[in-house]
Amino acid sequence: MSSSRVLVLNSGSSSVKYQLLDMSDSSRLAMGLVERIGEETSRLKHTPLTGGGAERERTGPIADHEAALKAVADELAADGLGLDSPELAAIGHRVVHGGKHFTEPTVIDDAVLAEIERLIPVAPLHNPANLTGIRTAQALRPDLPQVAVFDTAFHTTMPEAAARYAIDVSTADEHRVRRYGFHGTSHAYVSRATAKLLGKAPEDVNVIVLHLGNGASASAVRGGRCVDTSMGLTPLEGLVMGTRSGDLDPAVIFHLARVGGLSIDEIDTLLNKKSGLVGLCGDNDMREIRRRIDEGDSSALLAFDIYIHRLKKYIGAYYAVLGRVDAIAFTAGVGENAAPVREAAVAGLEELGLAVDGGLNAVRSDEPRLISPEYARVKVAVVPTDEELEIATQTYALAGKNS
Repeated sequence: MSSSRVLVLNSGSSSVKYQLLDMSDSSRLAMGLVERIGEETSRLKHTPLTGGGAERERTGPIADHEAALKAVADELAADGLGLDSPELAAIGHRVVHGGKHFTEPTVIDDAVLAEIERLIPVAPLHNPANLTGIRTAQALRPDLPQVAVFDTAFHTTMPEAAARYAIDVSTADEHRVRRYGFHGTSHAYVSRATAKLLGKAPEDVNVIVLHLGNGASASAVRGGRCVDTSMGLTPLEGLVMGTRSGDLDPAVIFHLARVGGLSIDEIDTLLNKKSGLVGLCGDNDMREIRRRIDEGDSSALLAFDIYIHRLKKYIGAYYAVLGRVDAIAFTAGVGENAAPVREAAVAGLEELGLAVDGGLNAVRSDEPRLISPEYARVKVAVVPTDEELEIATQTYALAGKNS
């Protein structure tokens, strides 16, 4: 394929994140964010990464996603990177929910769009925005391959024993209730990058990946294939997160409805937006929580302890699922930057072959690195995630096959 550029789009309900990459050397040419789409205070922040151009920002109303993408196209054109360039090979789209149907990156056609739309009931916050971004990009460049890369795809290798909930099978099948998992592009990228860090092929390595950001998930990856993950039908299940509760007794919902008088929508908002760390101590920024702990704040300490307790439970569970673990990899905003979280998550697990070297753990770096001592049987790694590169790589490979 002579064209080597890929535009990666991540369309949210009121935002568009984008990166333009040159896949001949996996370099970034430009990146940016449009936020508050549909408001008077919309903002576009654009950063050229080649040619020495300065970061640019503009504010003012951006009516919808079509206007947002046209604004992005204008910014790229100003850097000589316009969407009309023959160098642009494809556009890759992050799509949150692909259900059971989409197990790999997929060239988008009408049938694909229809299936993404059919999945809206299980991803009401994400799939509609993803569809809007796709349709807008198609209108701008109808001649280009548009590729969907699904957050759920990496987890479709889970066995039924891990993917099924223990509820009536016919009811589950009728309503597509099963564990799908999310953050798949990150788990795929980090598990492969961890194998590379160990000097091994992905198929020879068992890894527990801990994607710890405001949203957080764990995965058990055996030989490059996901065999379990902590998120489920939605991104609410699993670890304690910034604003999400993670695991809880389902009867809590019945109790809040019957005894507390809360509506289903109010409970949904509570568990997704007012729980997790912010529900426990009022903050969802781990840096602020650690500052408060250092000042003797007991509610911040309890929130941290609950966060770590849940994390350790998943490490232990996935160790049991895998049987043999070669490495644990921390990634995403908290995983990459919060040394106290990494230290606490591994503390006391020496009998499992896990340990963290205090000096190595304290080092800040943008590079993949080991933070375990030489003697540790299981390596502990910090691996910066790169979901945009993962999406671009998959998009470019698929576009080349179909060119």
